[in-house]
Amino acid sequence: MVKTFYSRLLLVTGSFFLGVLSIAQQPYYPDKTWNTKQASELKMSRIWLDSAVQLALNNEIKLDRDLRVAILKSYQQEPDYKILGATRHRGGPAGLVIKNGYIVAQWGDVERPDMTFSVTKSYLSTIAGLALDNGLIGQVTDKVNRYVWDGSFEGPHNNKITWEHLLTQSSDWSGELFDQYDWADRPPKTGTIDDWRNRKLVEPGTVFEYNDIRVNLLAYSLLQVWRKPLPVVLKEMIQDPIGASSTWRWYGYDDSFVNVDGTMVQSVSGGGHFGGGMFISALDQARYGLLFLRKGKWKDRQLISEKWVNSVHQPSAASKEYGYLWWNNQMNSLKGAPAGLYYAVGYGGNYIIIDQEHDLVVVTRWMDTGKIGDLMQLVIKAAENK
Repeated sequence: MVKTFYSRLLLVTGSFFLGVLSIAQQPYYPDKTWNTKQASELKMSRIWLDSAVQLALNNEIKLDRDLRVAILKSYQQEPDYKILGATRHRGGPAGLVIKNGYIVAQWGDVERPDMTFSVTKSYLSTIAGLALDNGLIGQVTDKVNRYVWDGSFEGPHNNKITWEHLLTQSSDWSGELFDQYDWADRPPKTGTIDDWRNRKLVEPGTVFEYNDIRVNLLAYSLLQVWRKPLPVVLKEMIQDPIGASSTWRWYGYDDSFVNVDGTMVQSVSGGGHFGGGMFISALDQARYGLLFLRKGKWKDRQLISEKWVNSVHQPSAASKEYGYLWWNNQMNSLKGAPAGLYYAVGYGGNYIIIDQEHDLVVVTRWMDTGKIGDLMQLVIKAAENK
């Protein structure tokens, strides 16, 4: 009888402690208020972490605070270039280091919504992943003209293009979208307009070429699939569930409105090359980074499939360092940083960096891009407490 009593007691006590241990091991997710921890609480080196923050503050990118001036200067070599969407004066250096889900360091105004340029592309990638998760697209290797049949993907070259080609920037799509031609975006430094528009097309999937017109085409094509504004899709399925603020915006161009089932809807851009794109705070970007660090799960909800999260940063056939609108570090672009991390990056030193090995998310705004690798080295030294 006594033996039975103690056996039951041990069983109950053991179950209780296992339950407590299970709760303690659950990963932390922020609510509206994001918890901060000291470096020592997370077994990090405060010295290395402070050095990383000072490096970020002391290496602001040399870019005019008036981003209209900066953009026009950067792309003046493009024929008939003009700004077509919204812009905003930028803030100063800002960012965060997230360790084990907690804010362990931050600098600058992390609540200020700023243009984030091509980081927007990685948000667009998520819209594609959600379309796959929800069965709106069968698979990434499907030809886009099965879904978009308005003539955008007709002809012997364009009709070969798949969703994967658009996601990996290897489609070499040729055409005009919203009065912008593919050949006019970042043309070669040699040759003339005739050379650029009469160039020989390459087989889709074989050559990586950074081109905002084709990324905007992906956004337009996903709008045709979702049949509602992509910012609404992002808000309902990602931003609201992860607790993002109400301050972010996603814009297209003044002339990028299209008829969707009788309603004029703006087709958003995949960056700020012509203005527009995502305007968002460092804090909101950190939440998005944490979602990817957690393999698409937020608390008890799988918002985007783990399969998609794992696929976005895999090397593509056309580029070892580029996946589905996300970059990896296999070619050591972030010099000295681990090869296993991956990141979203935009003009002006805007980064969301995911380091799965060290359970880190690092967000930077307006930092000298040549110093990002140094920043990550310092943050990782802090995480390894060396």
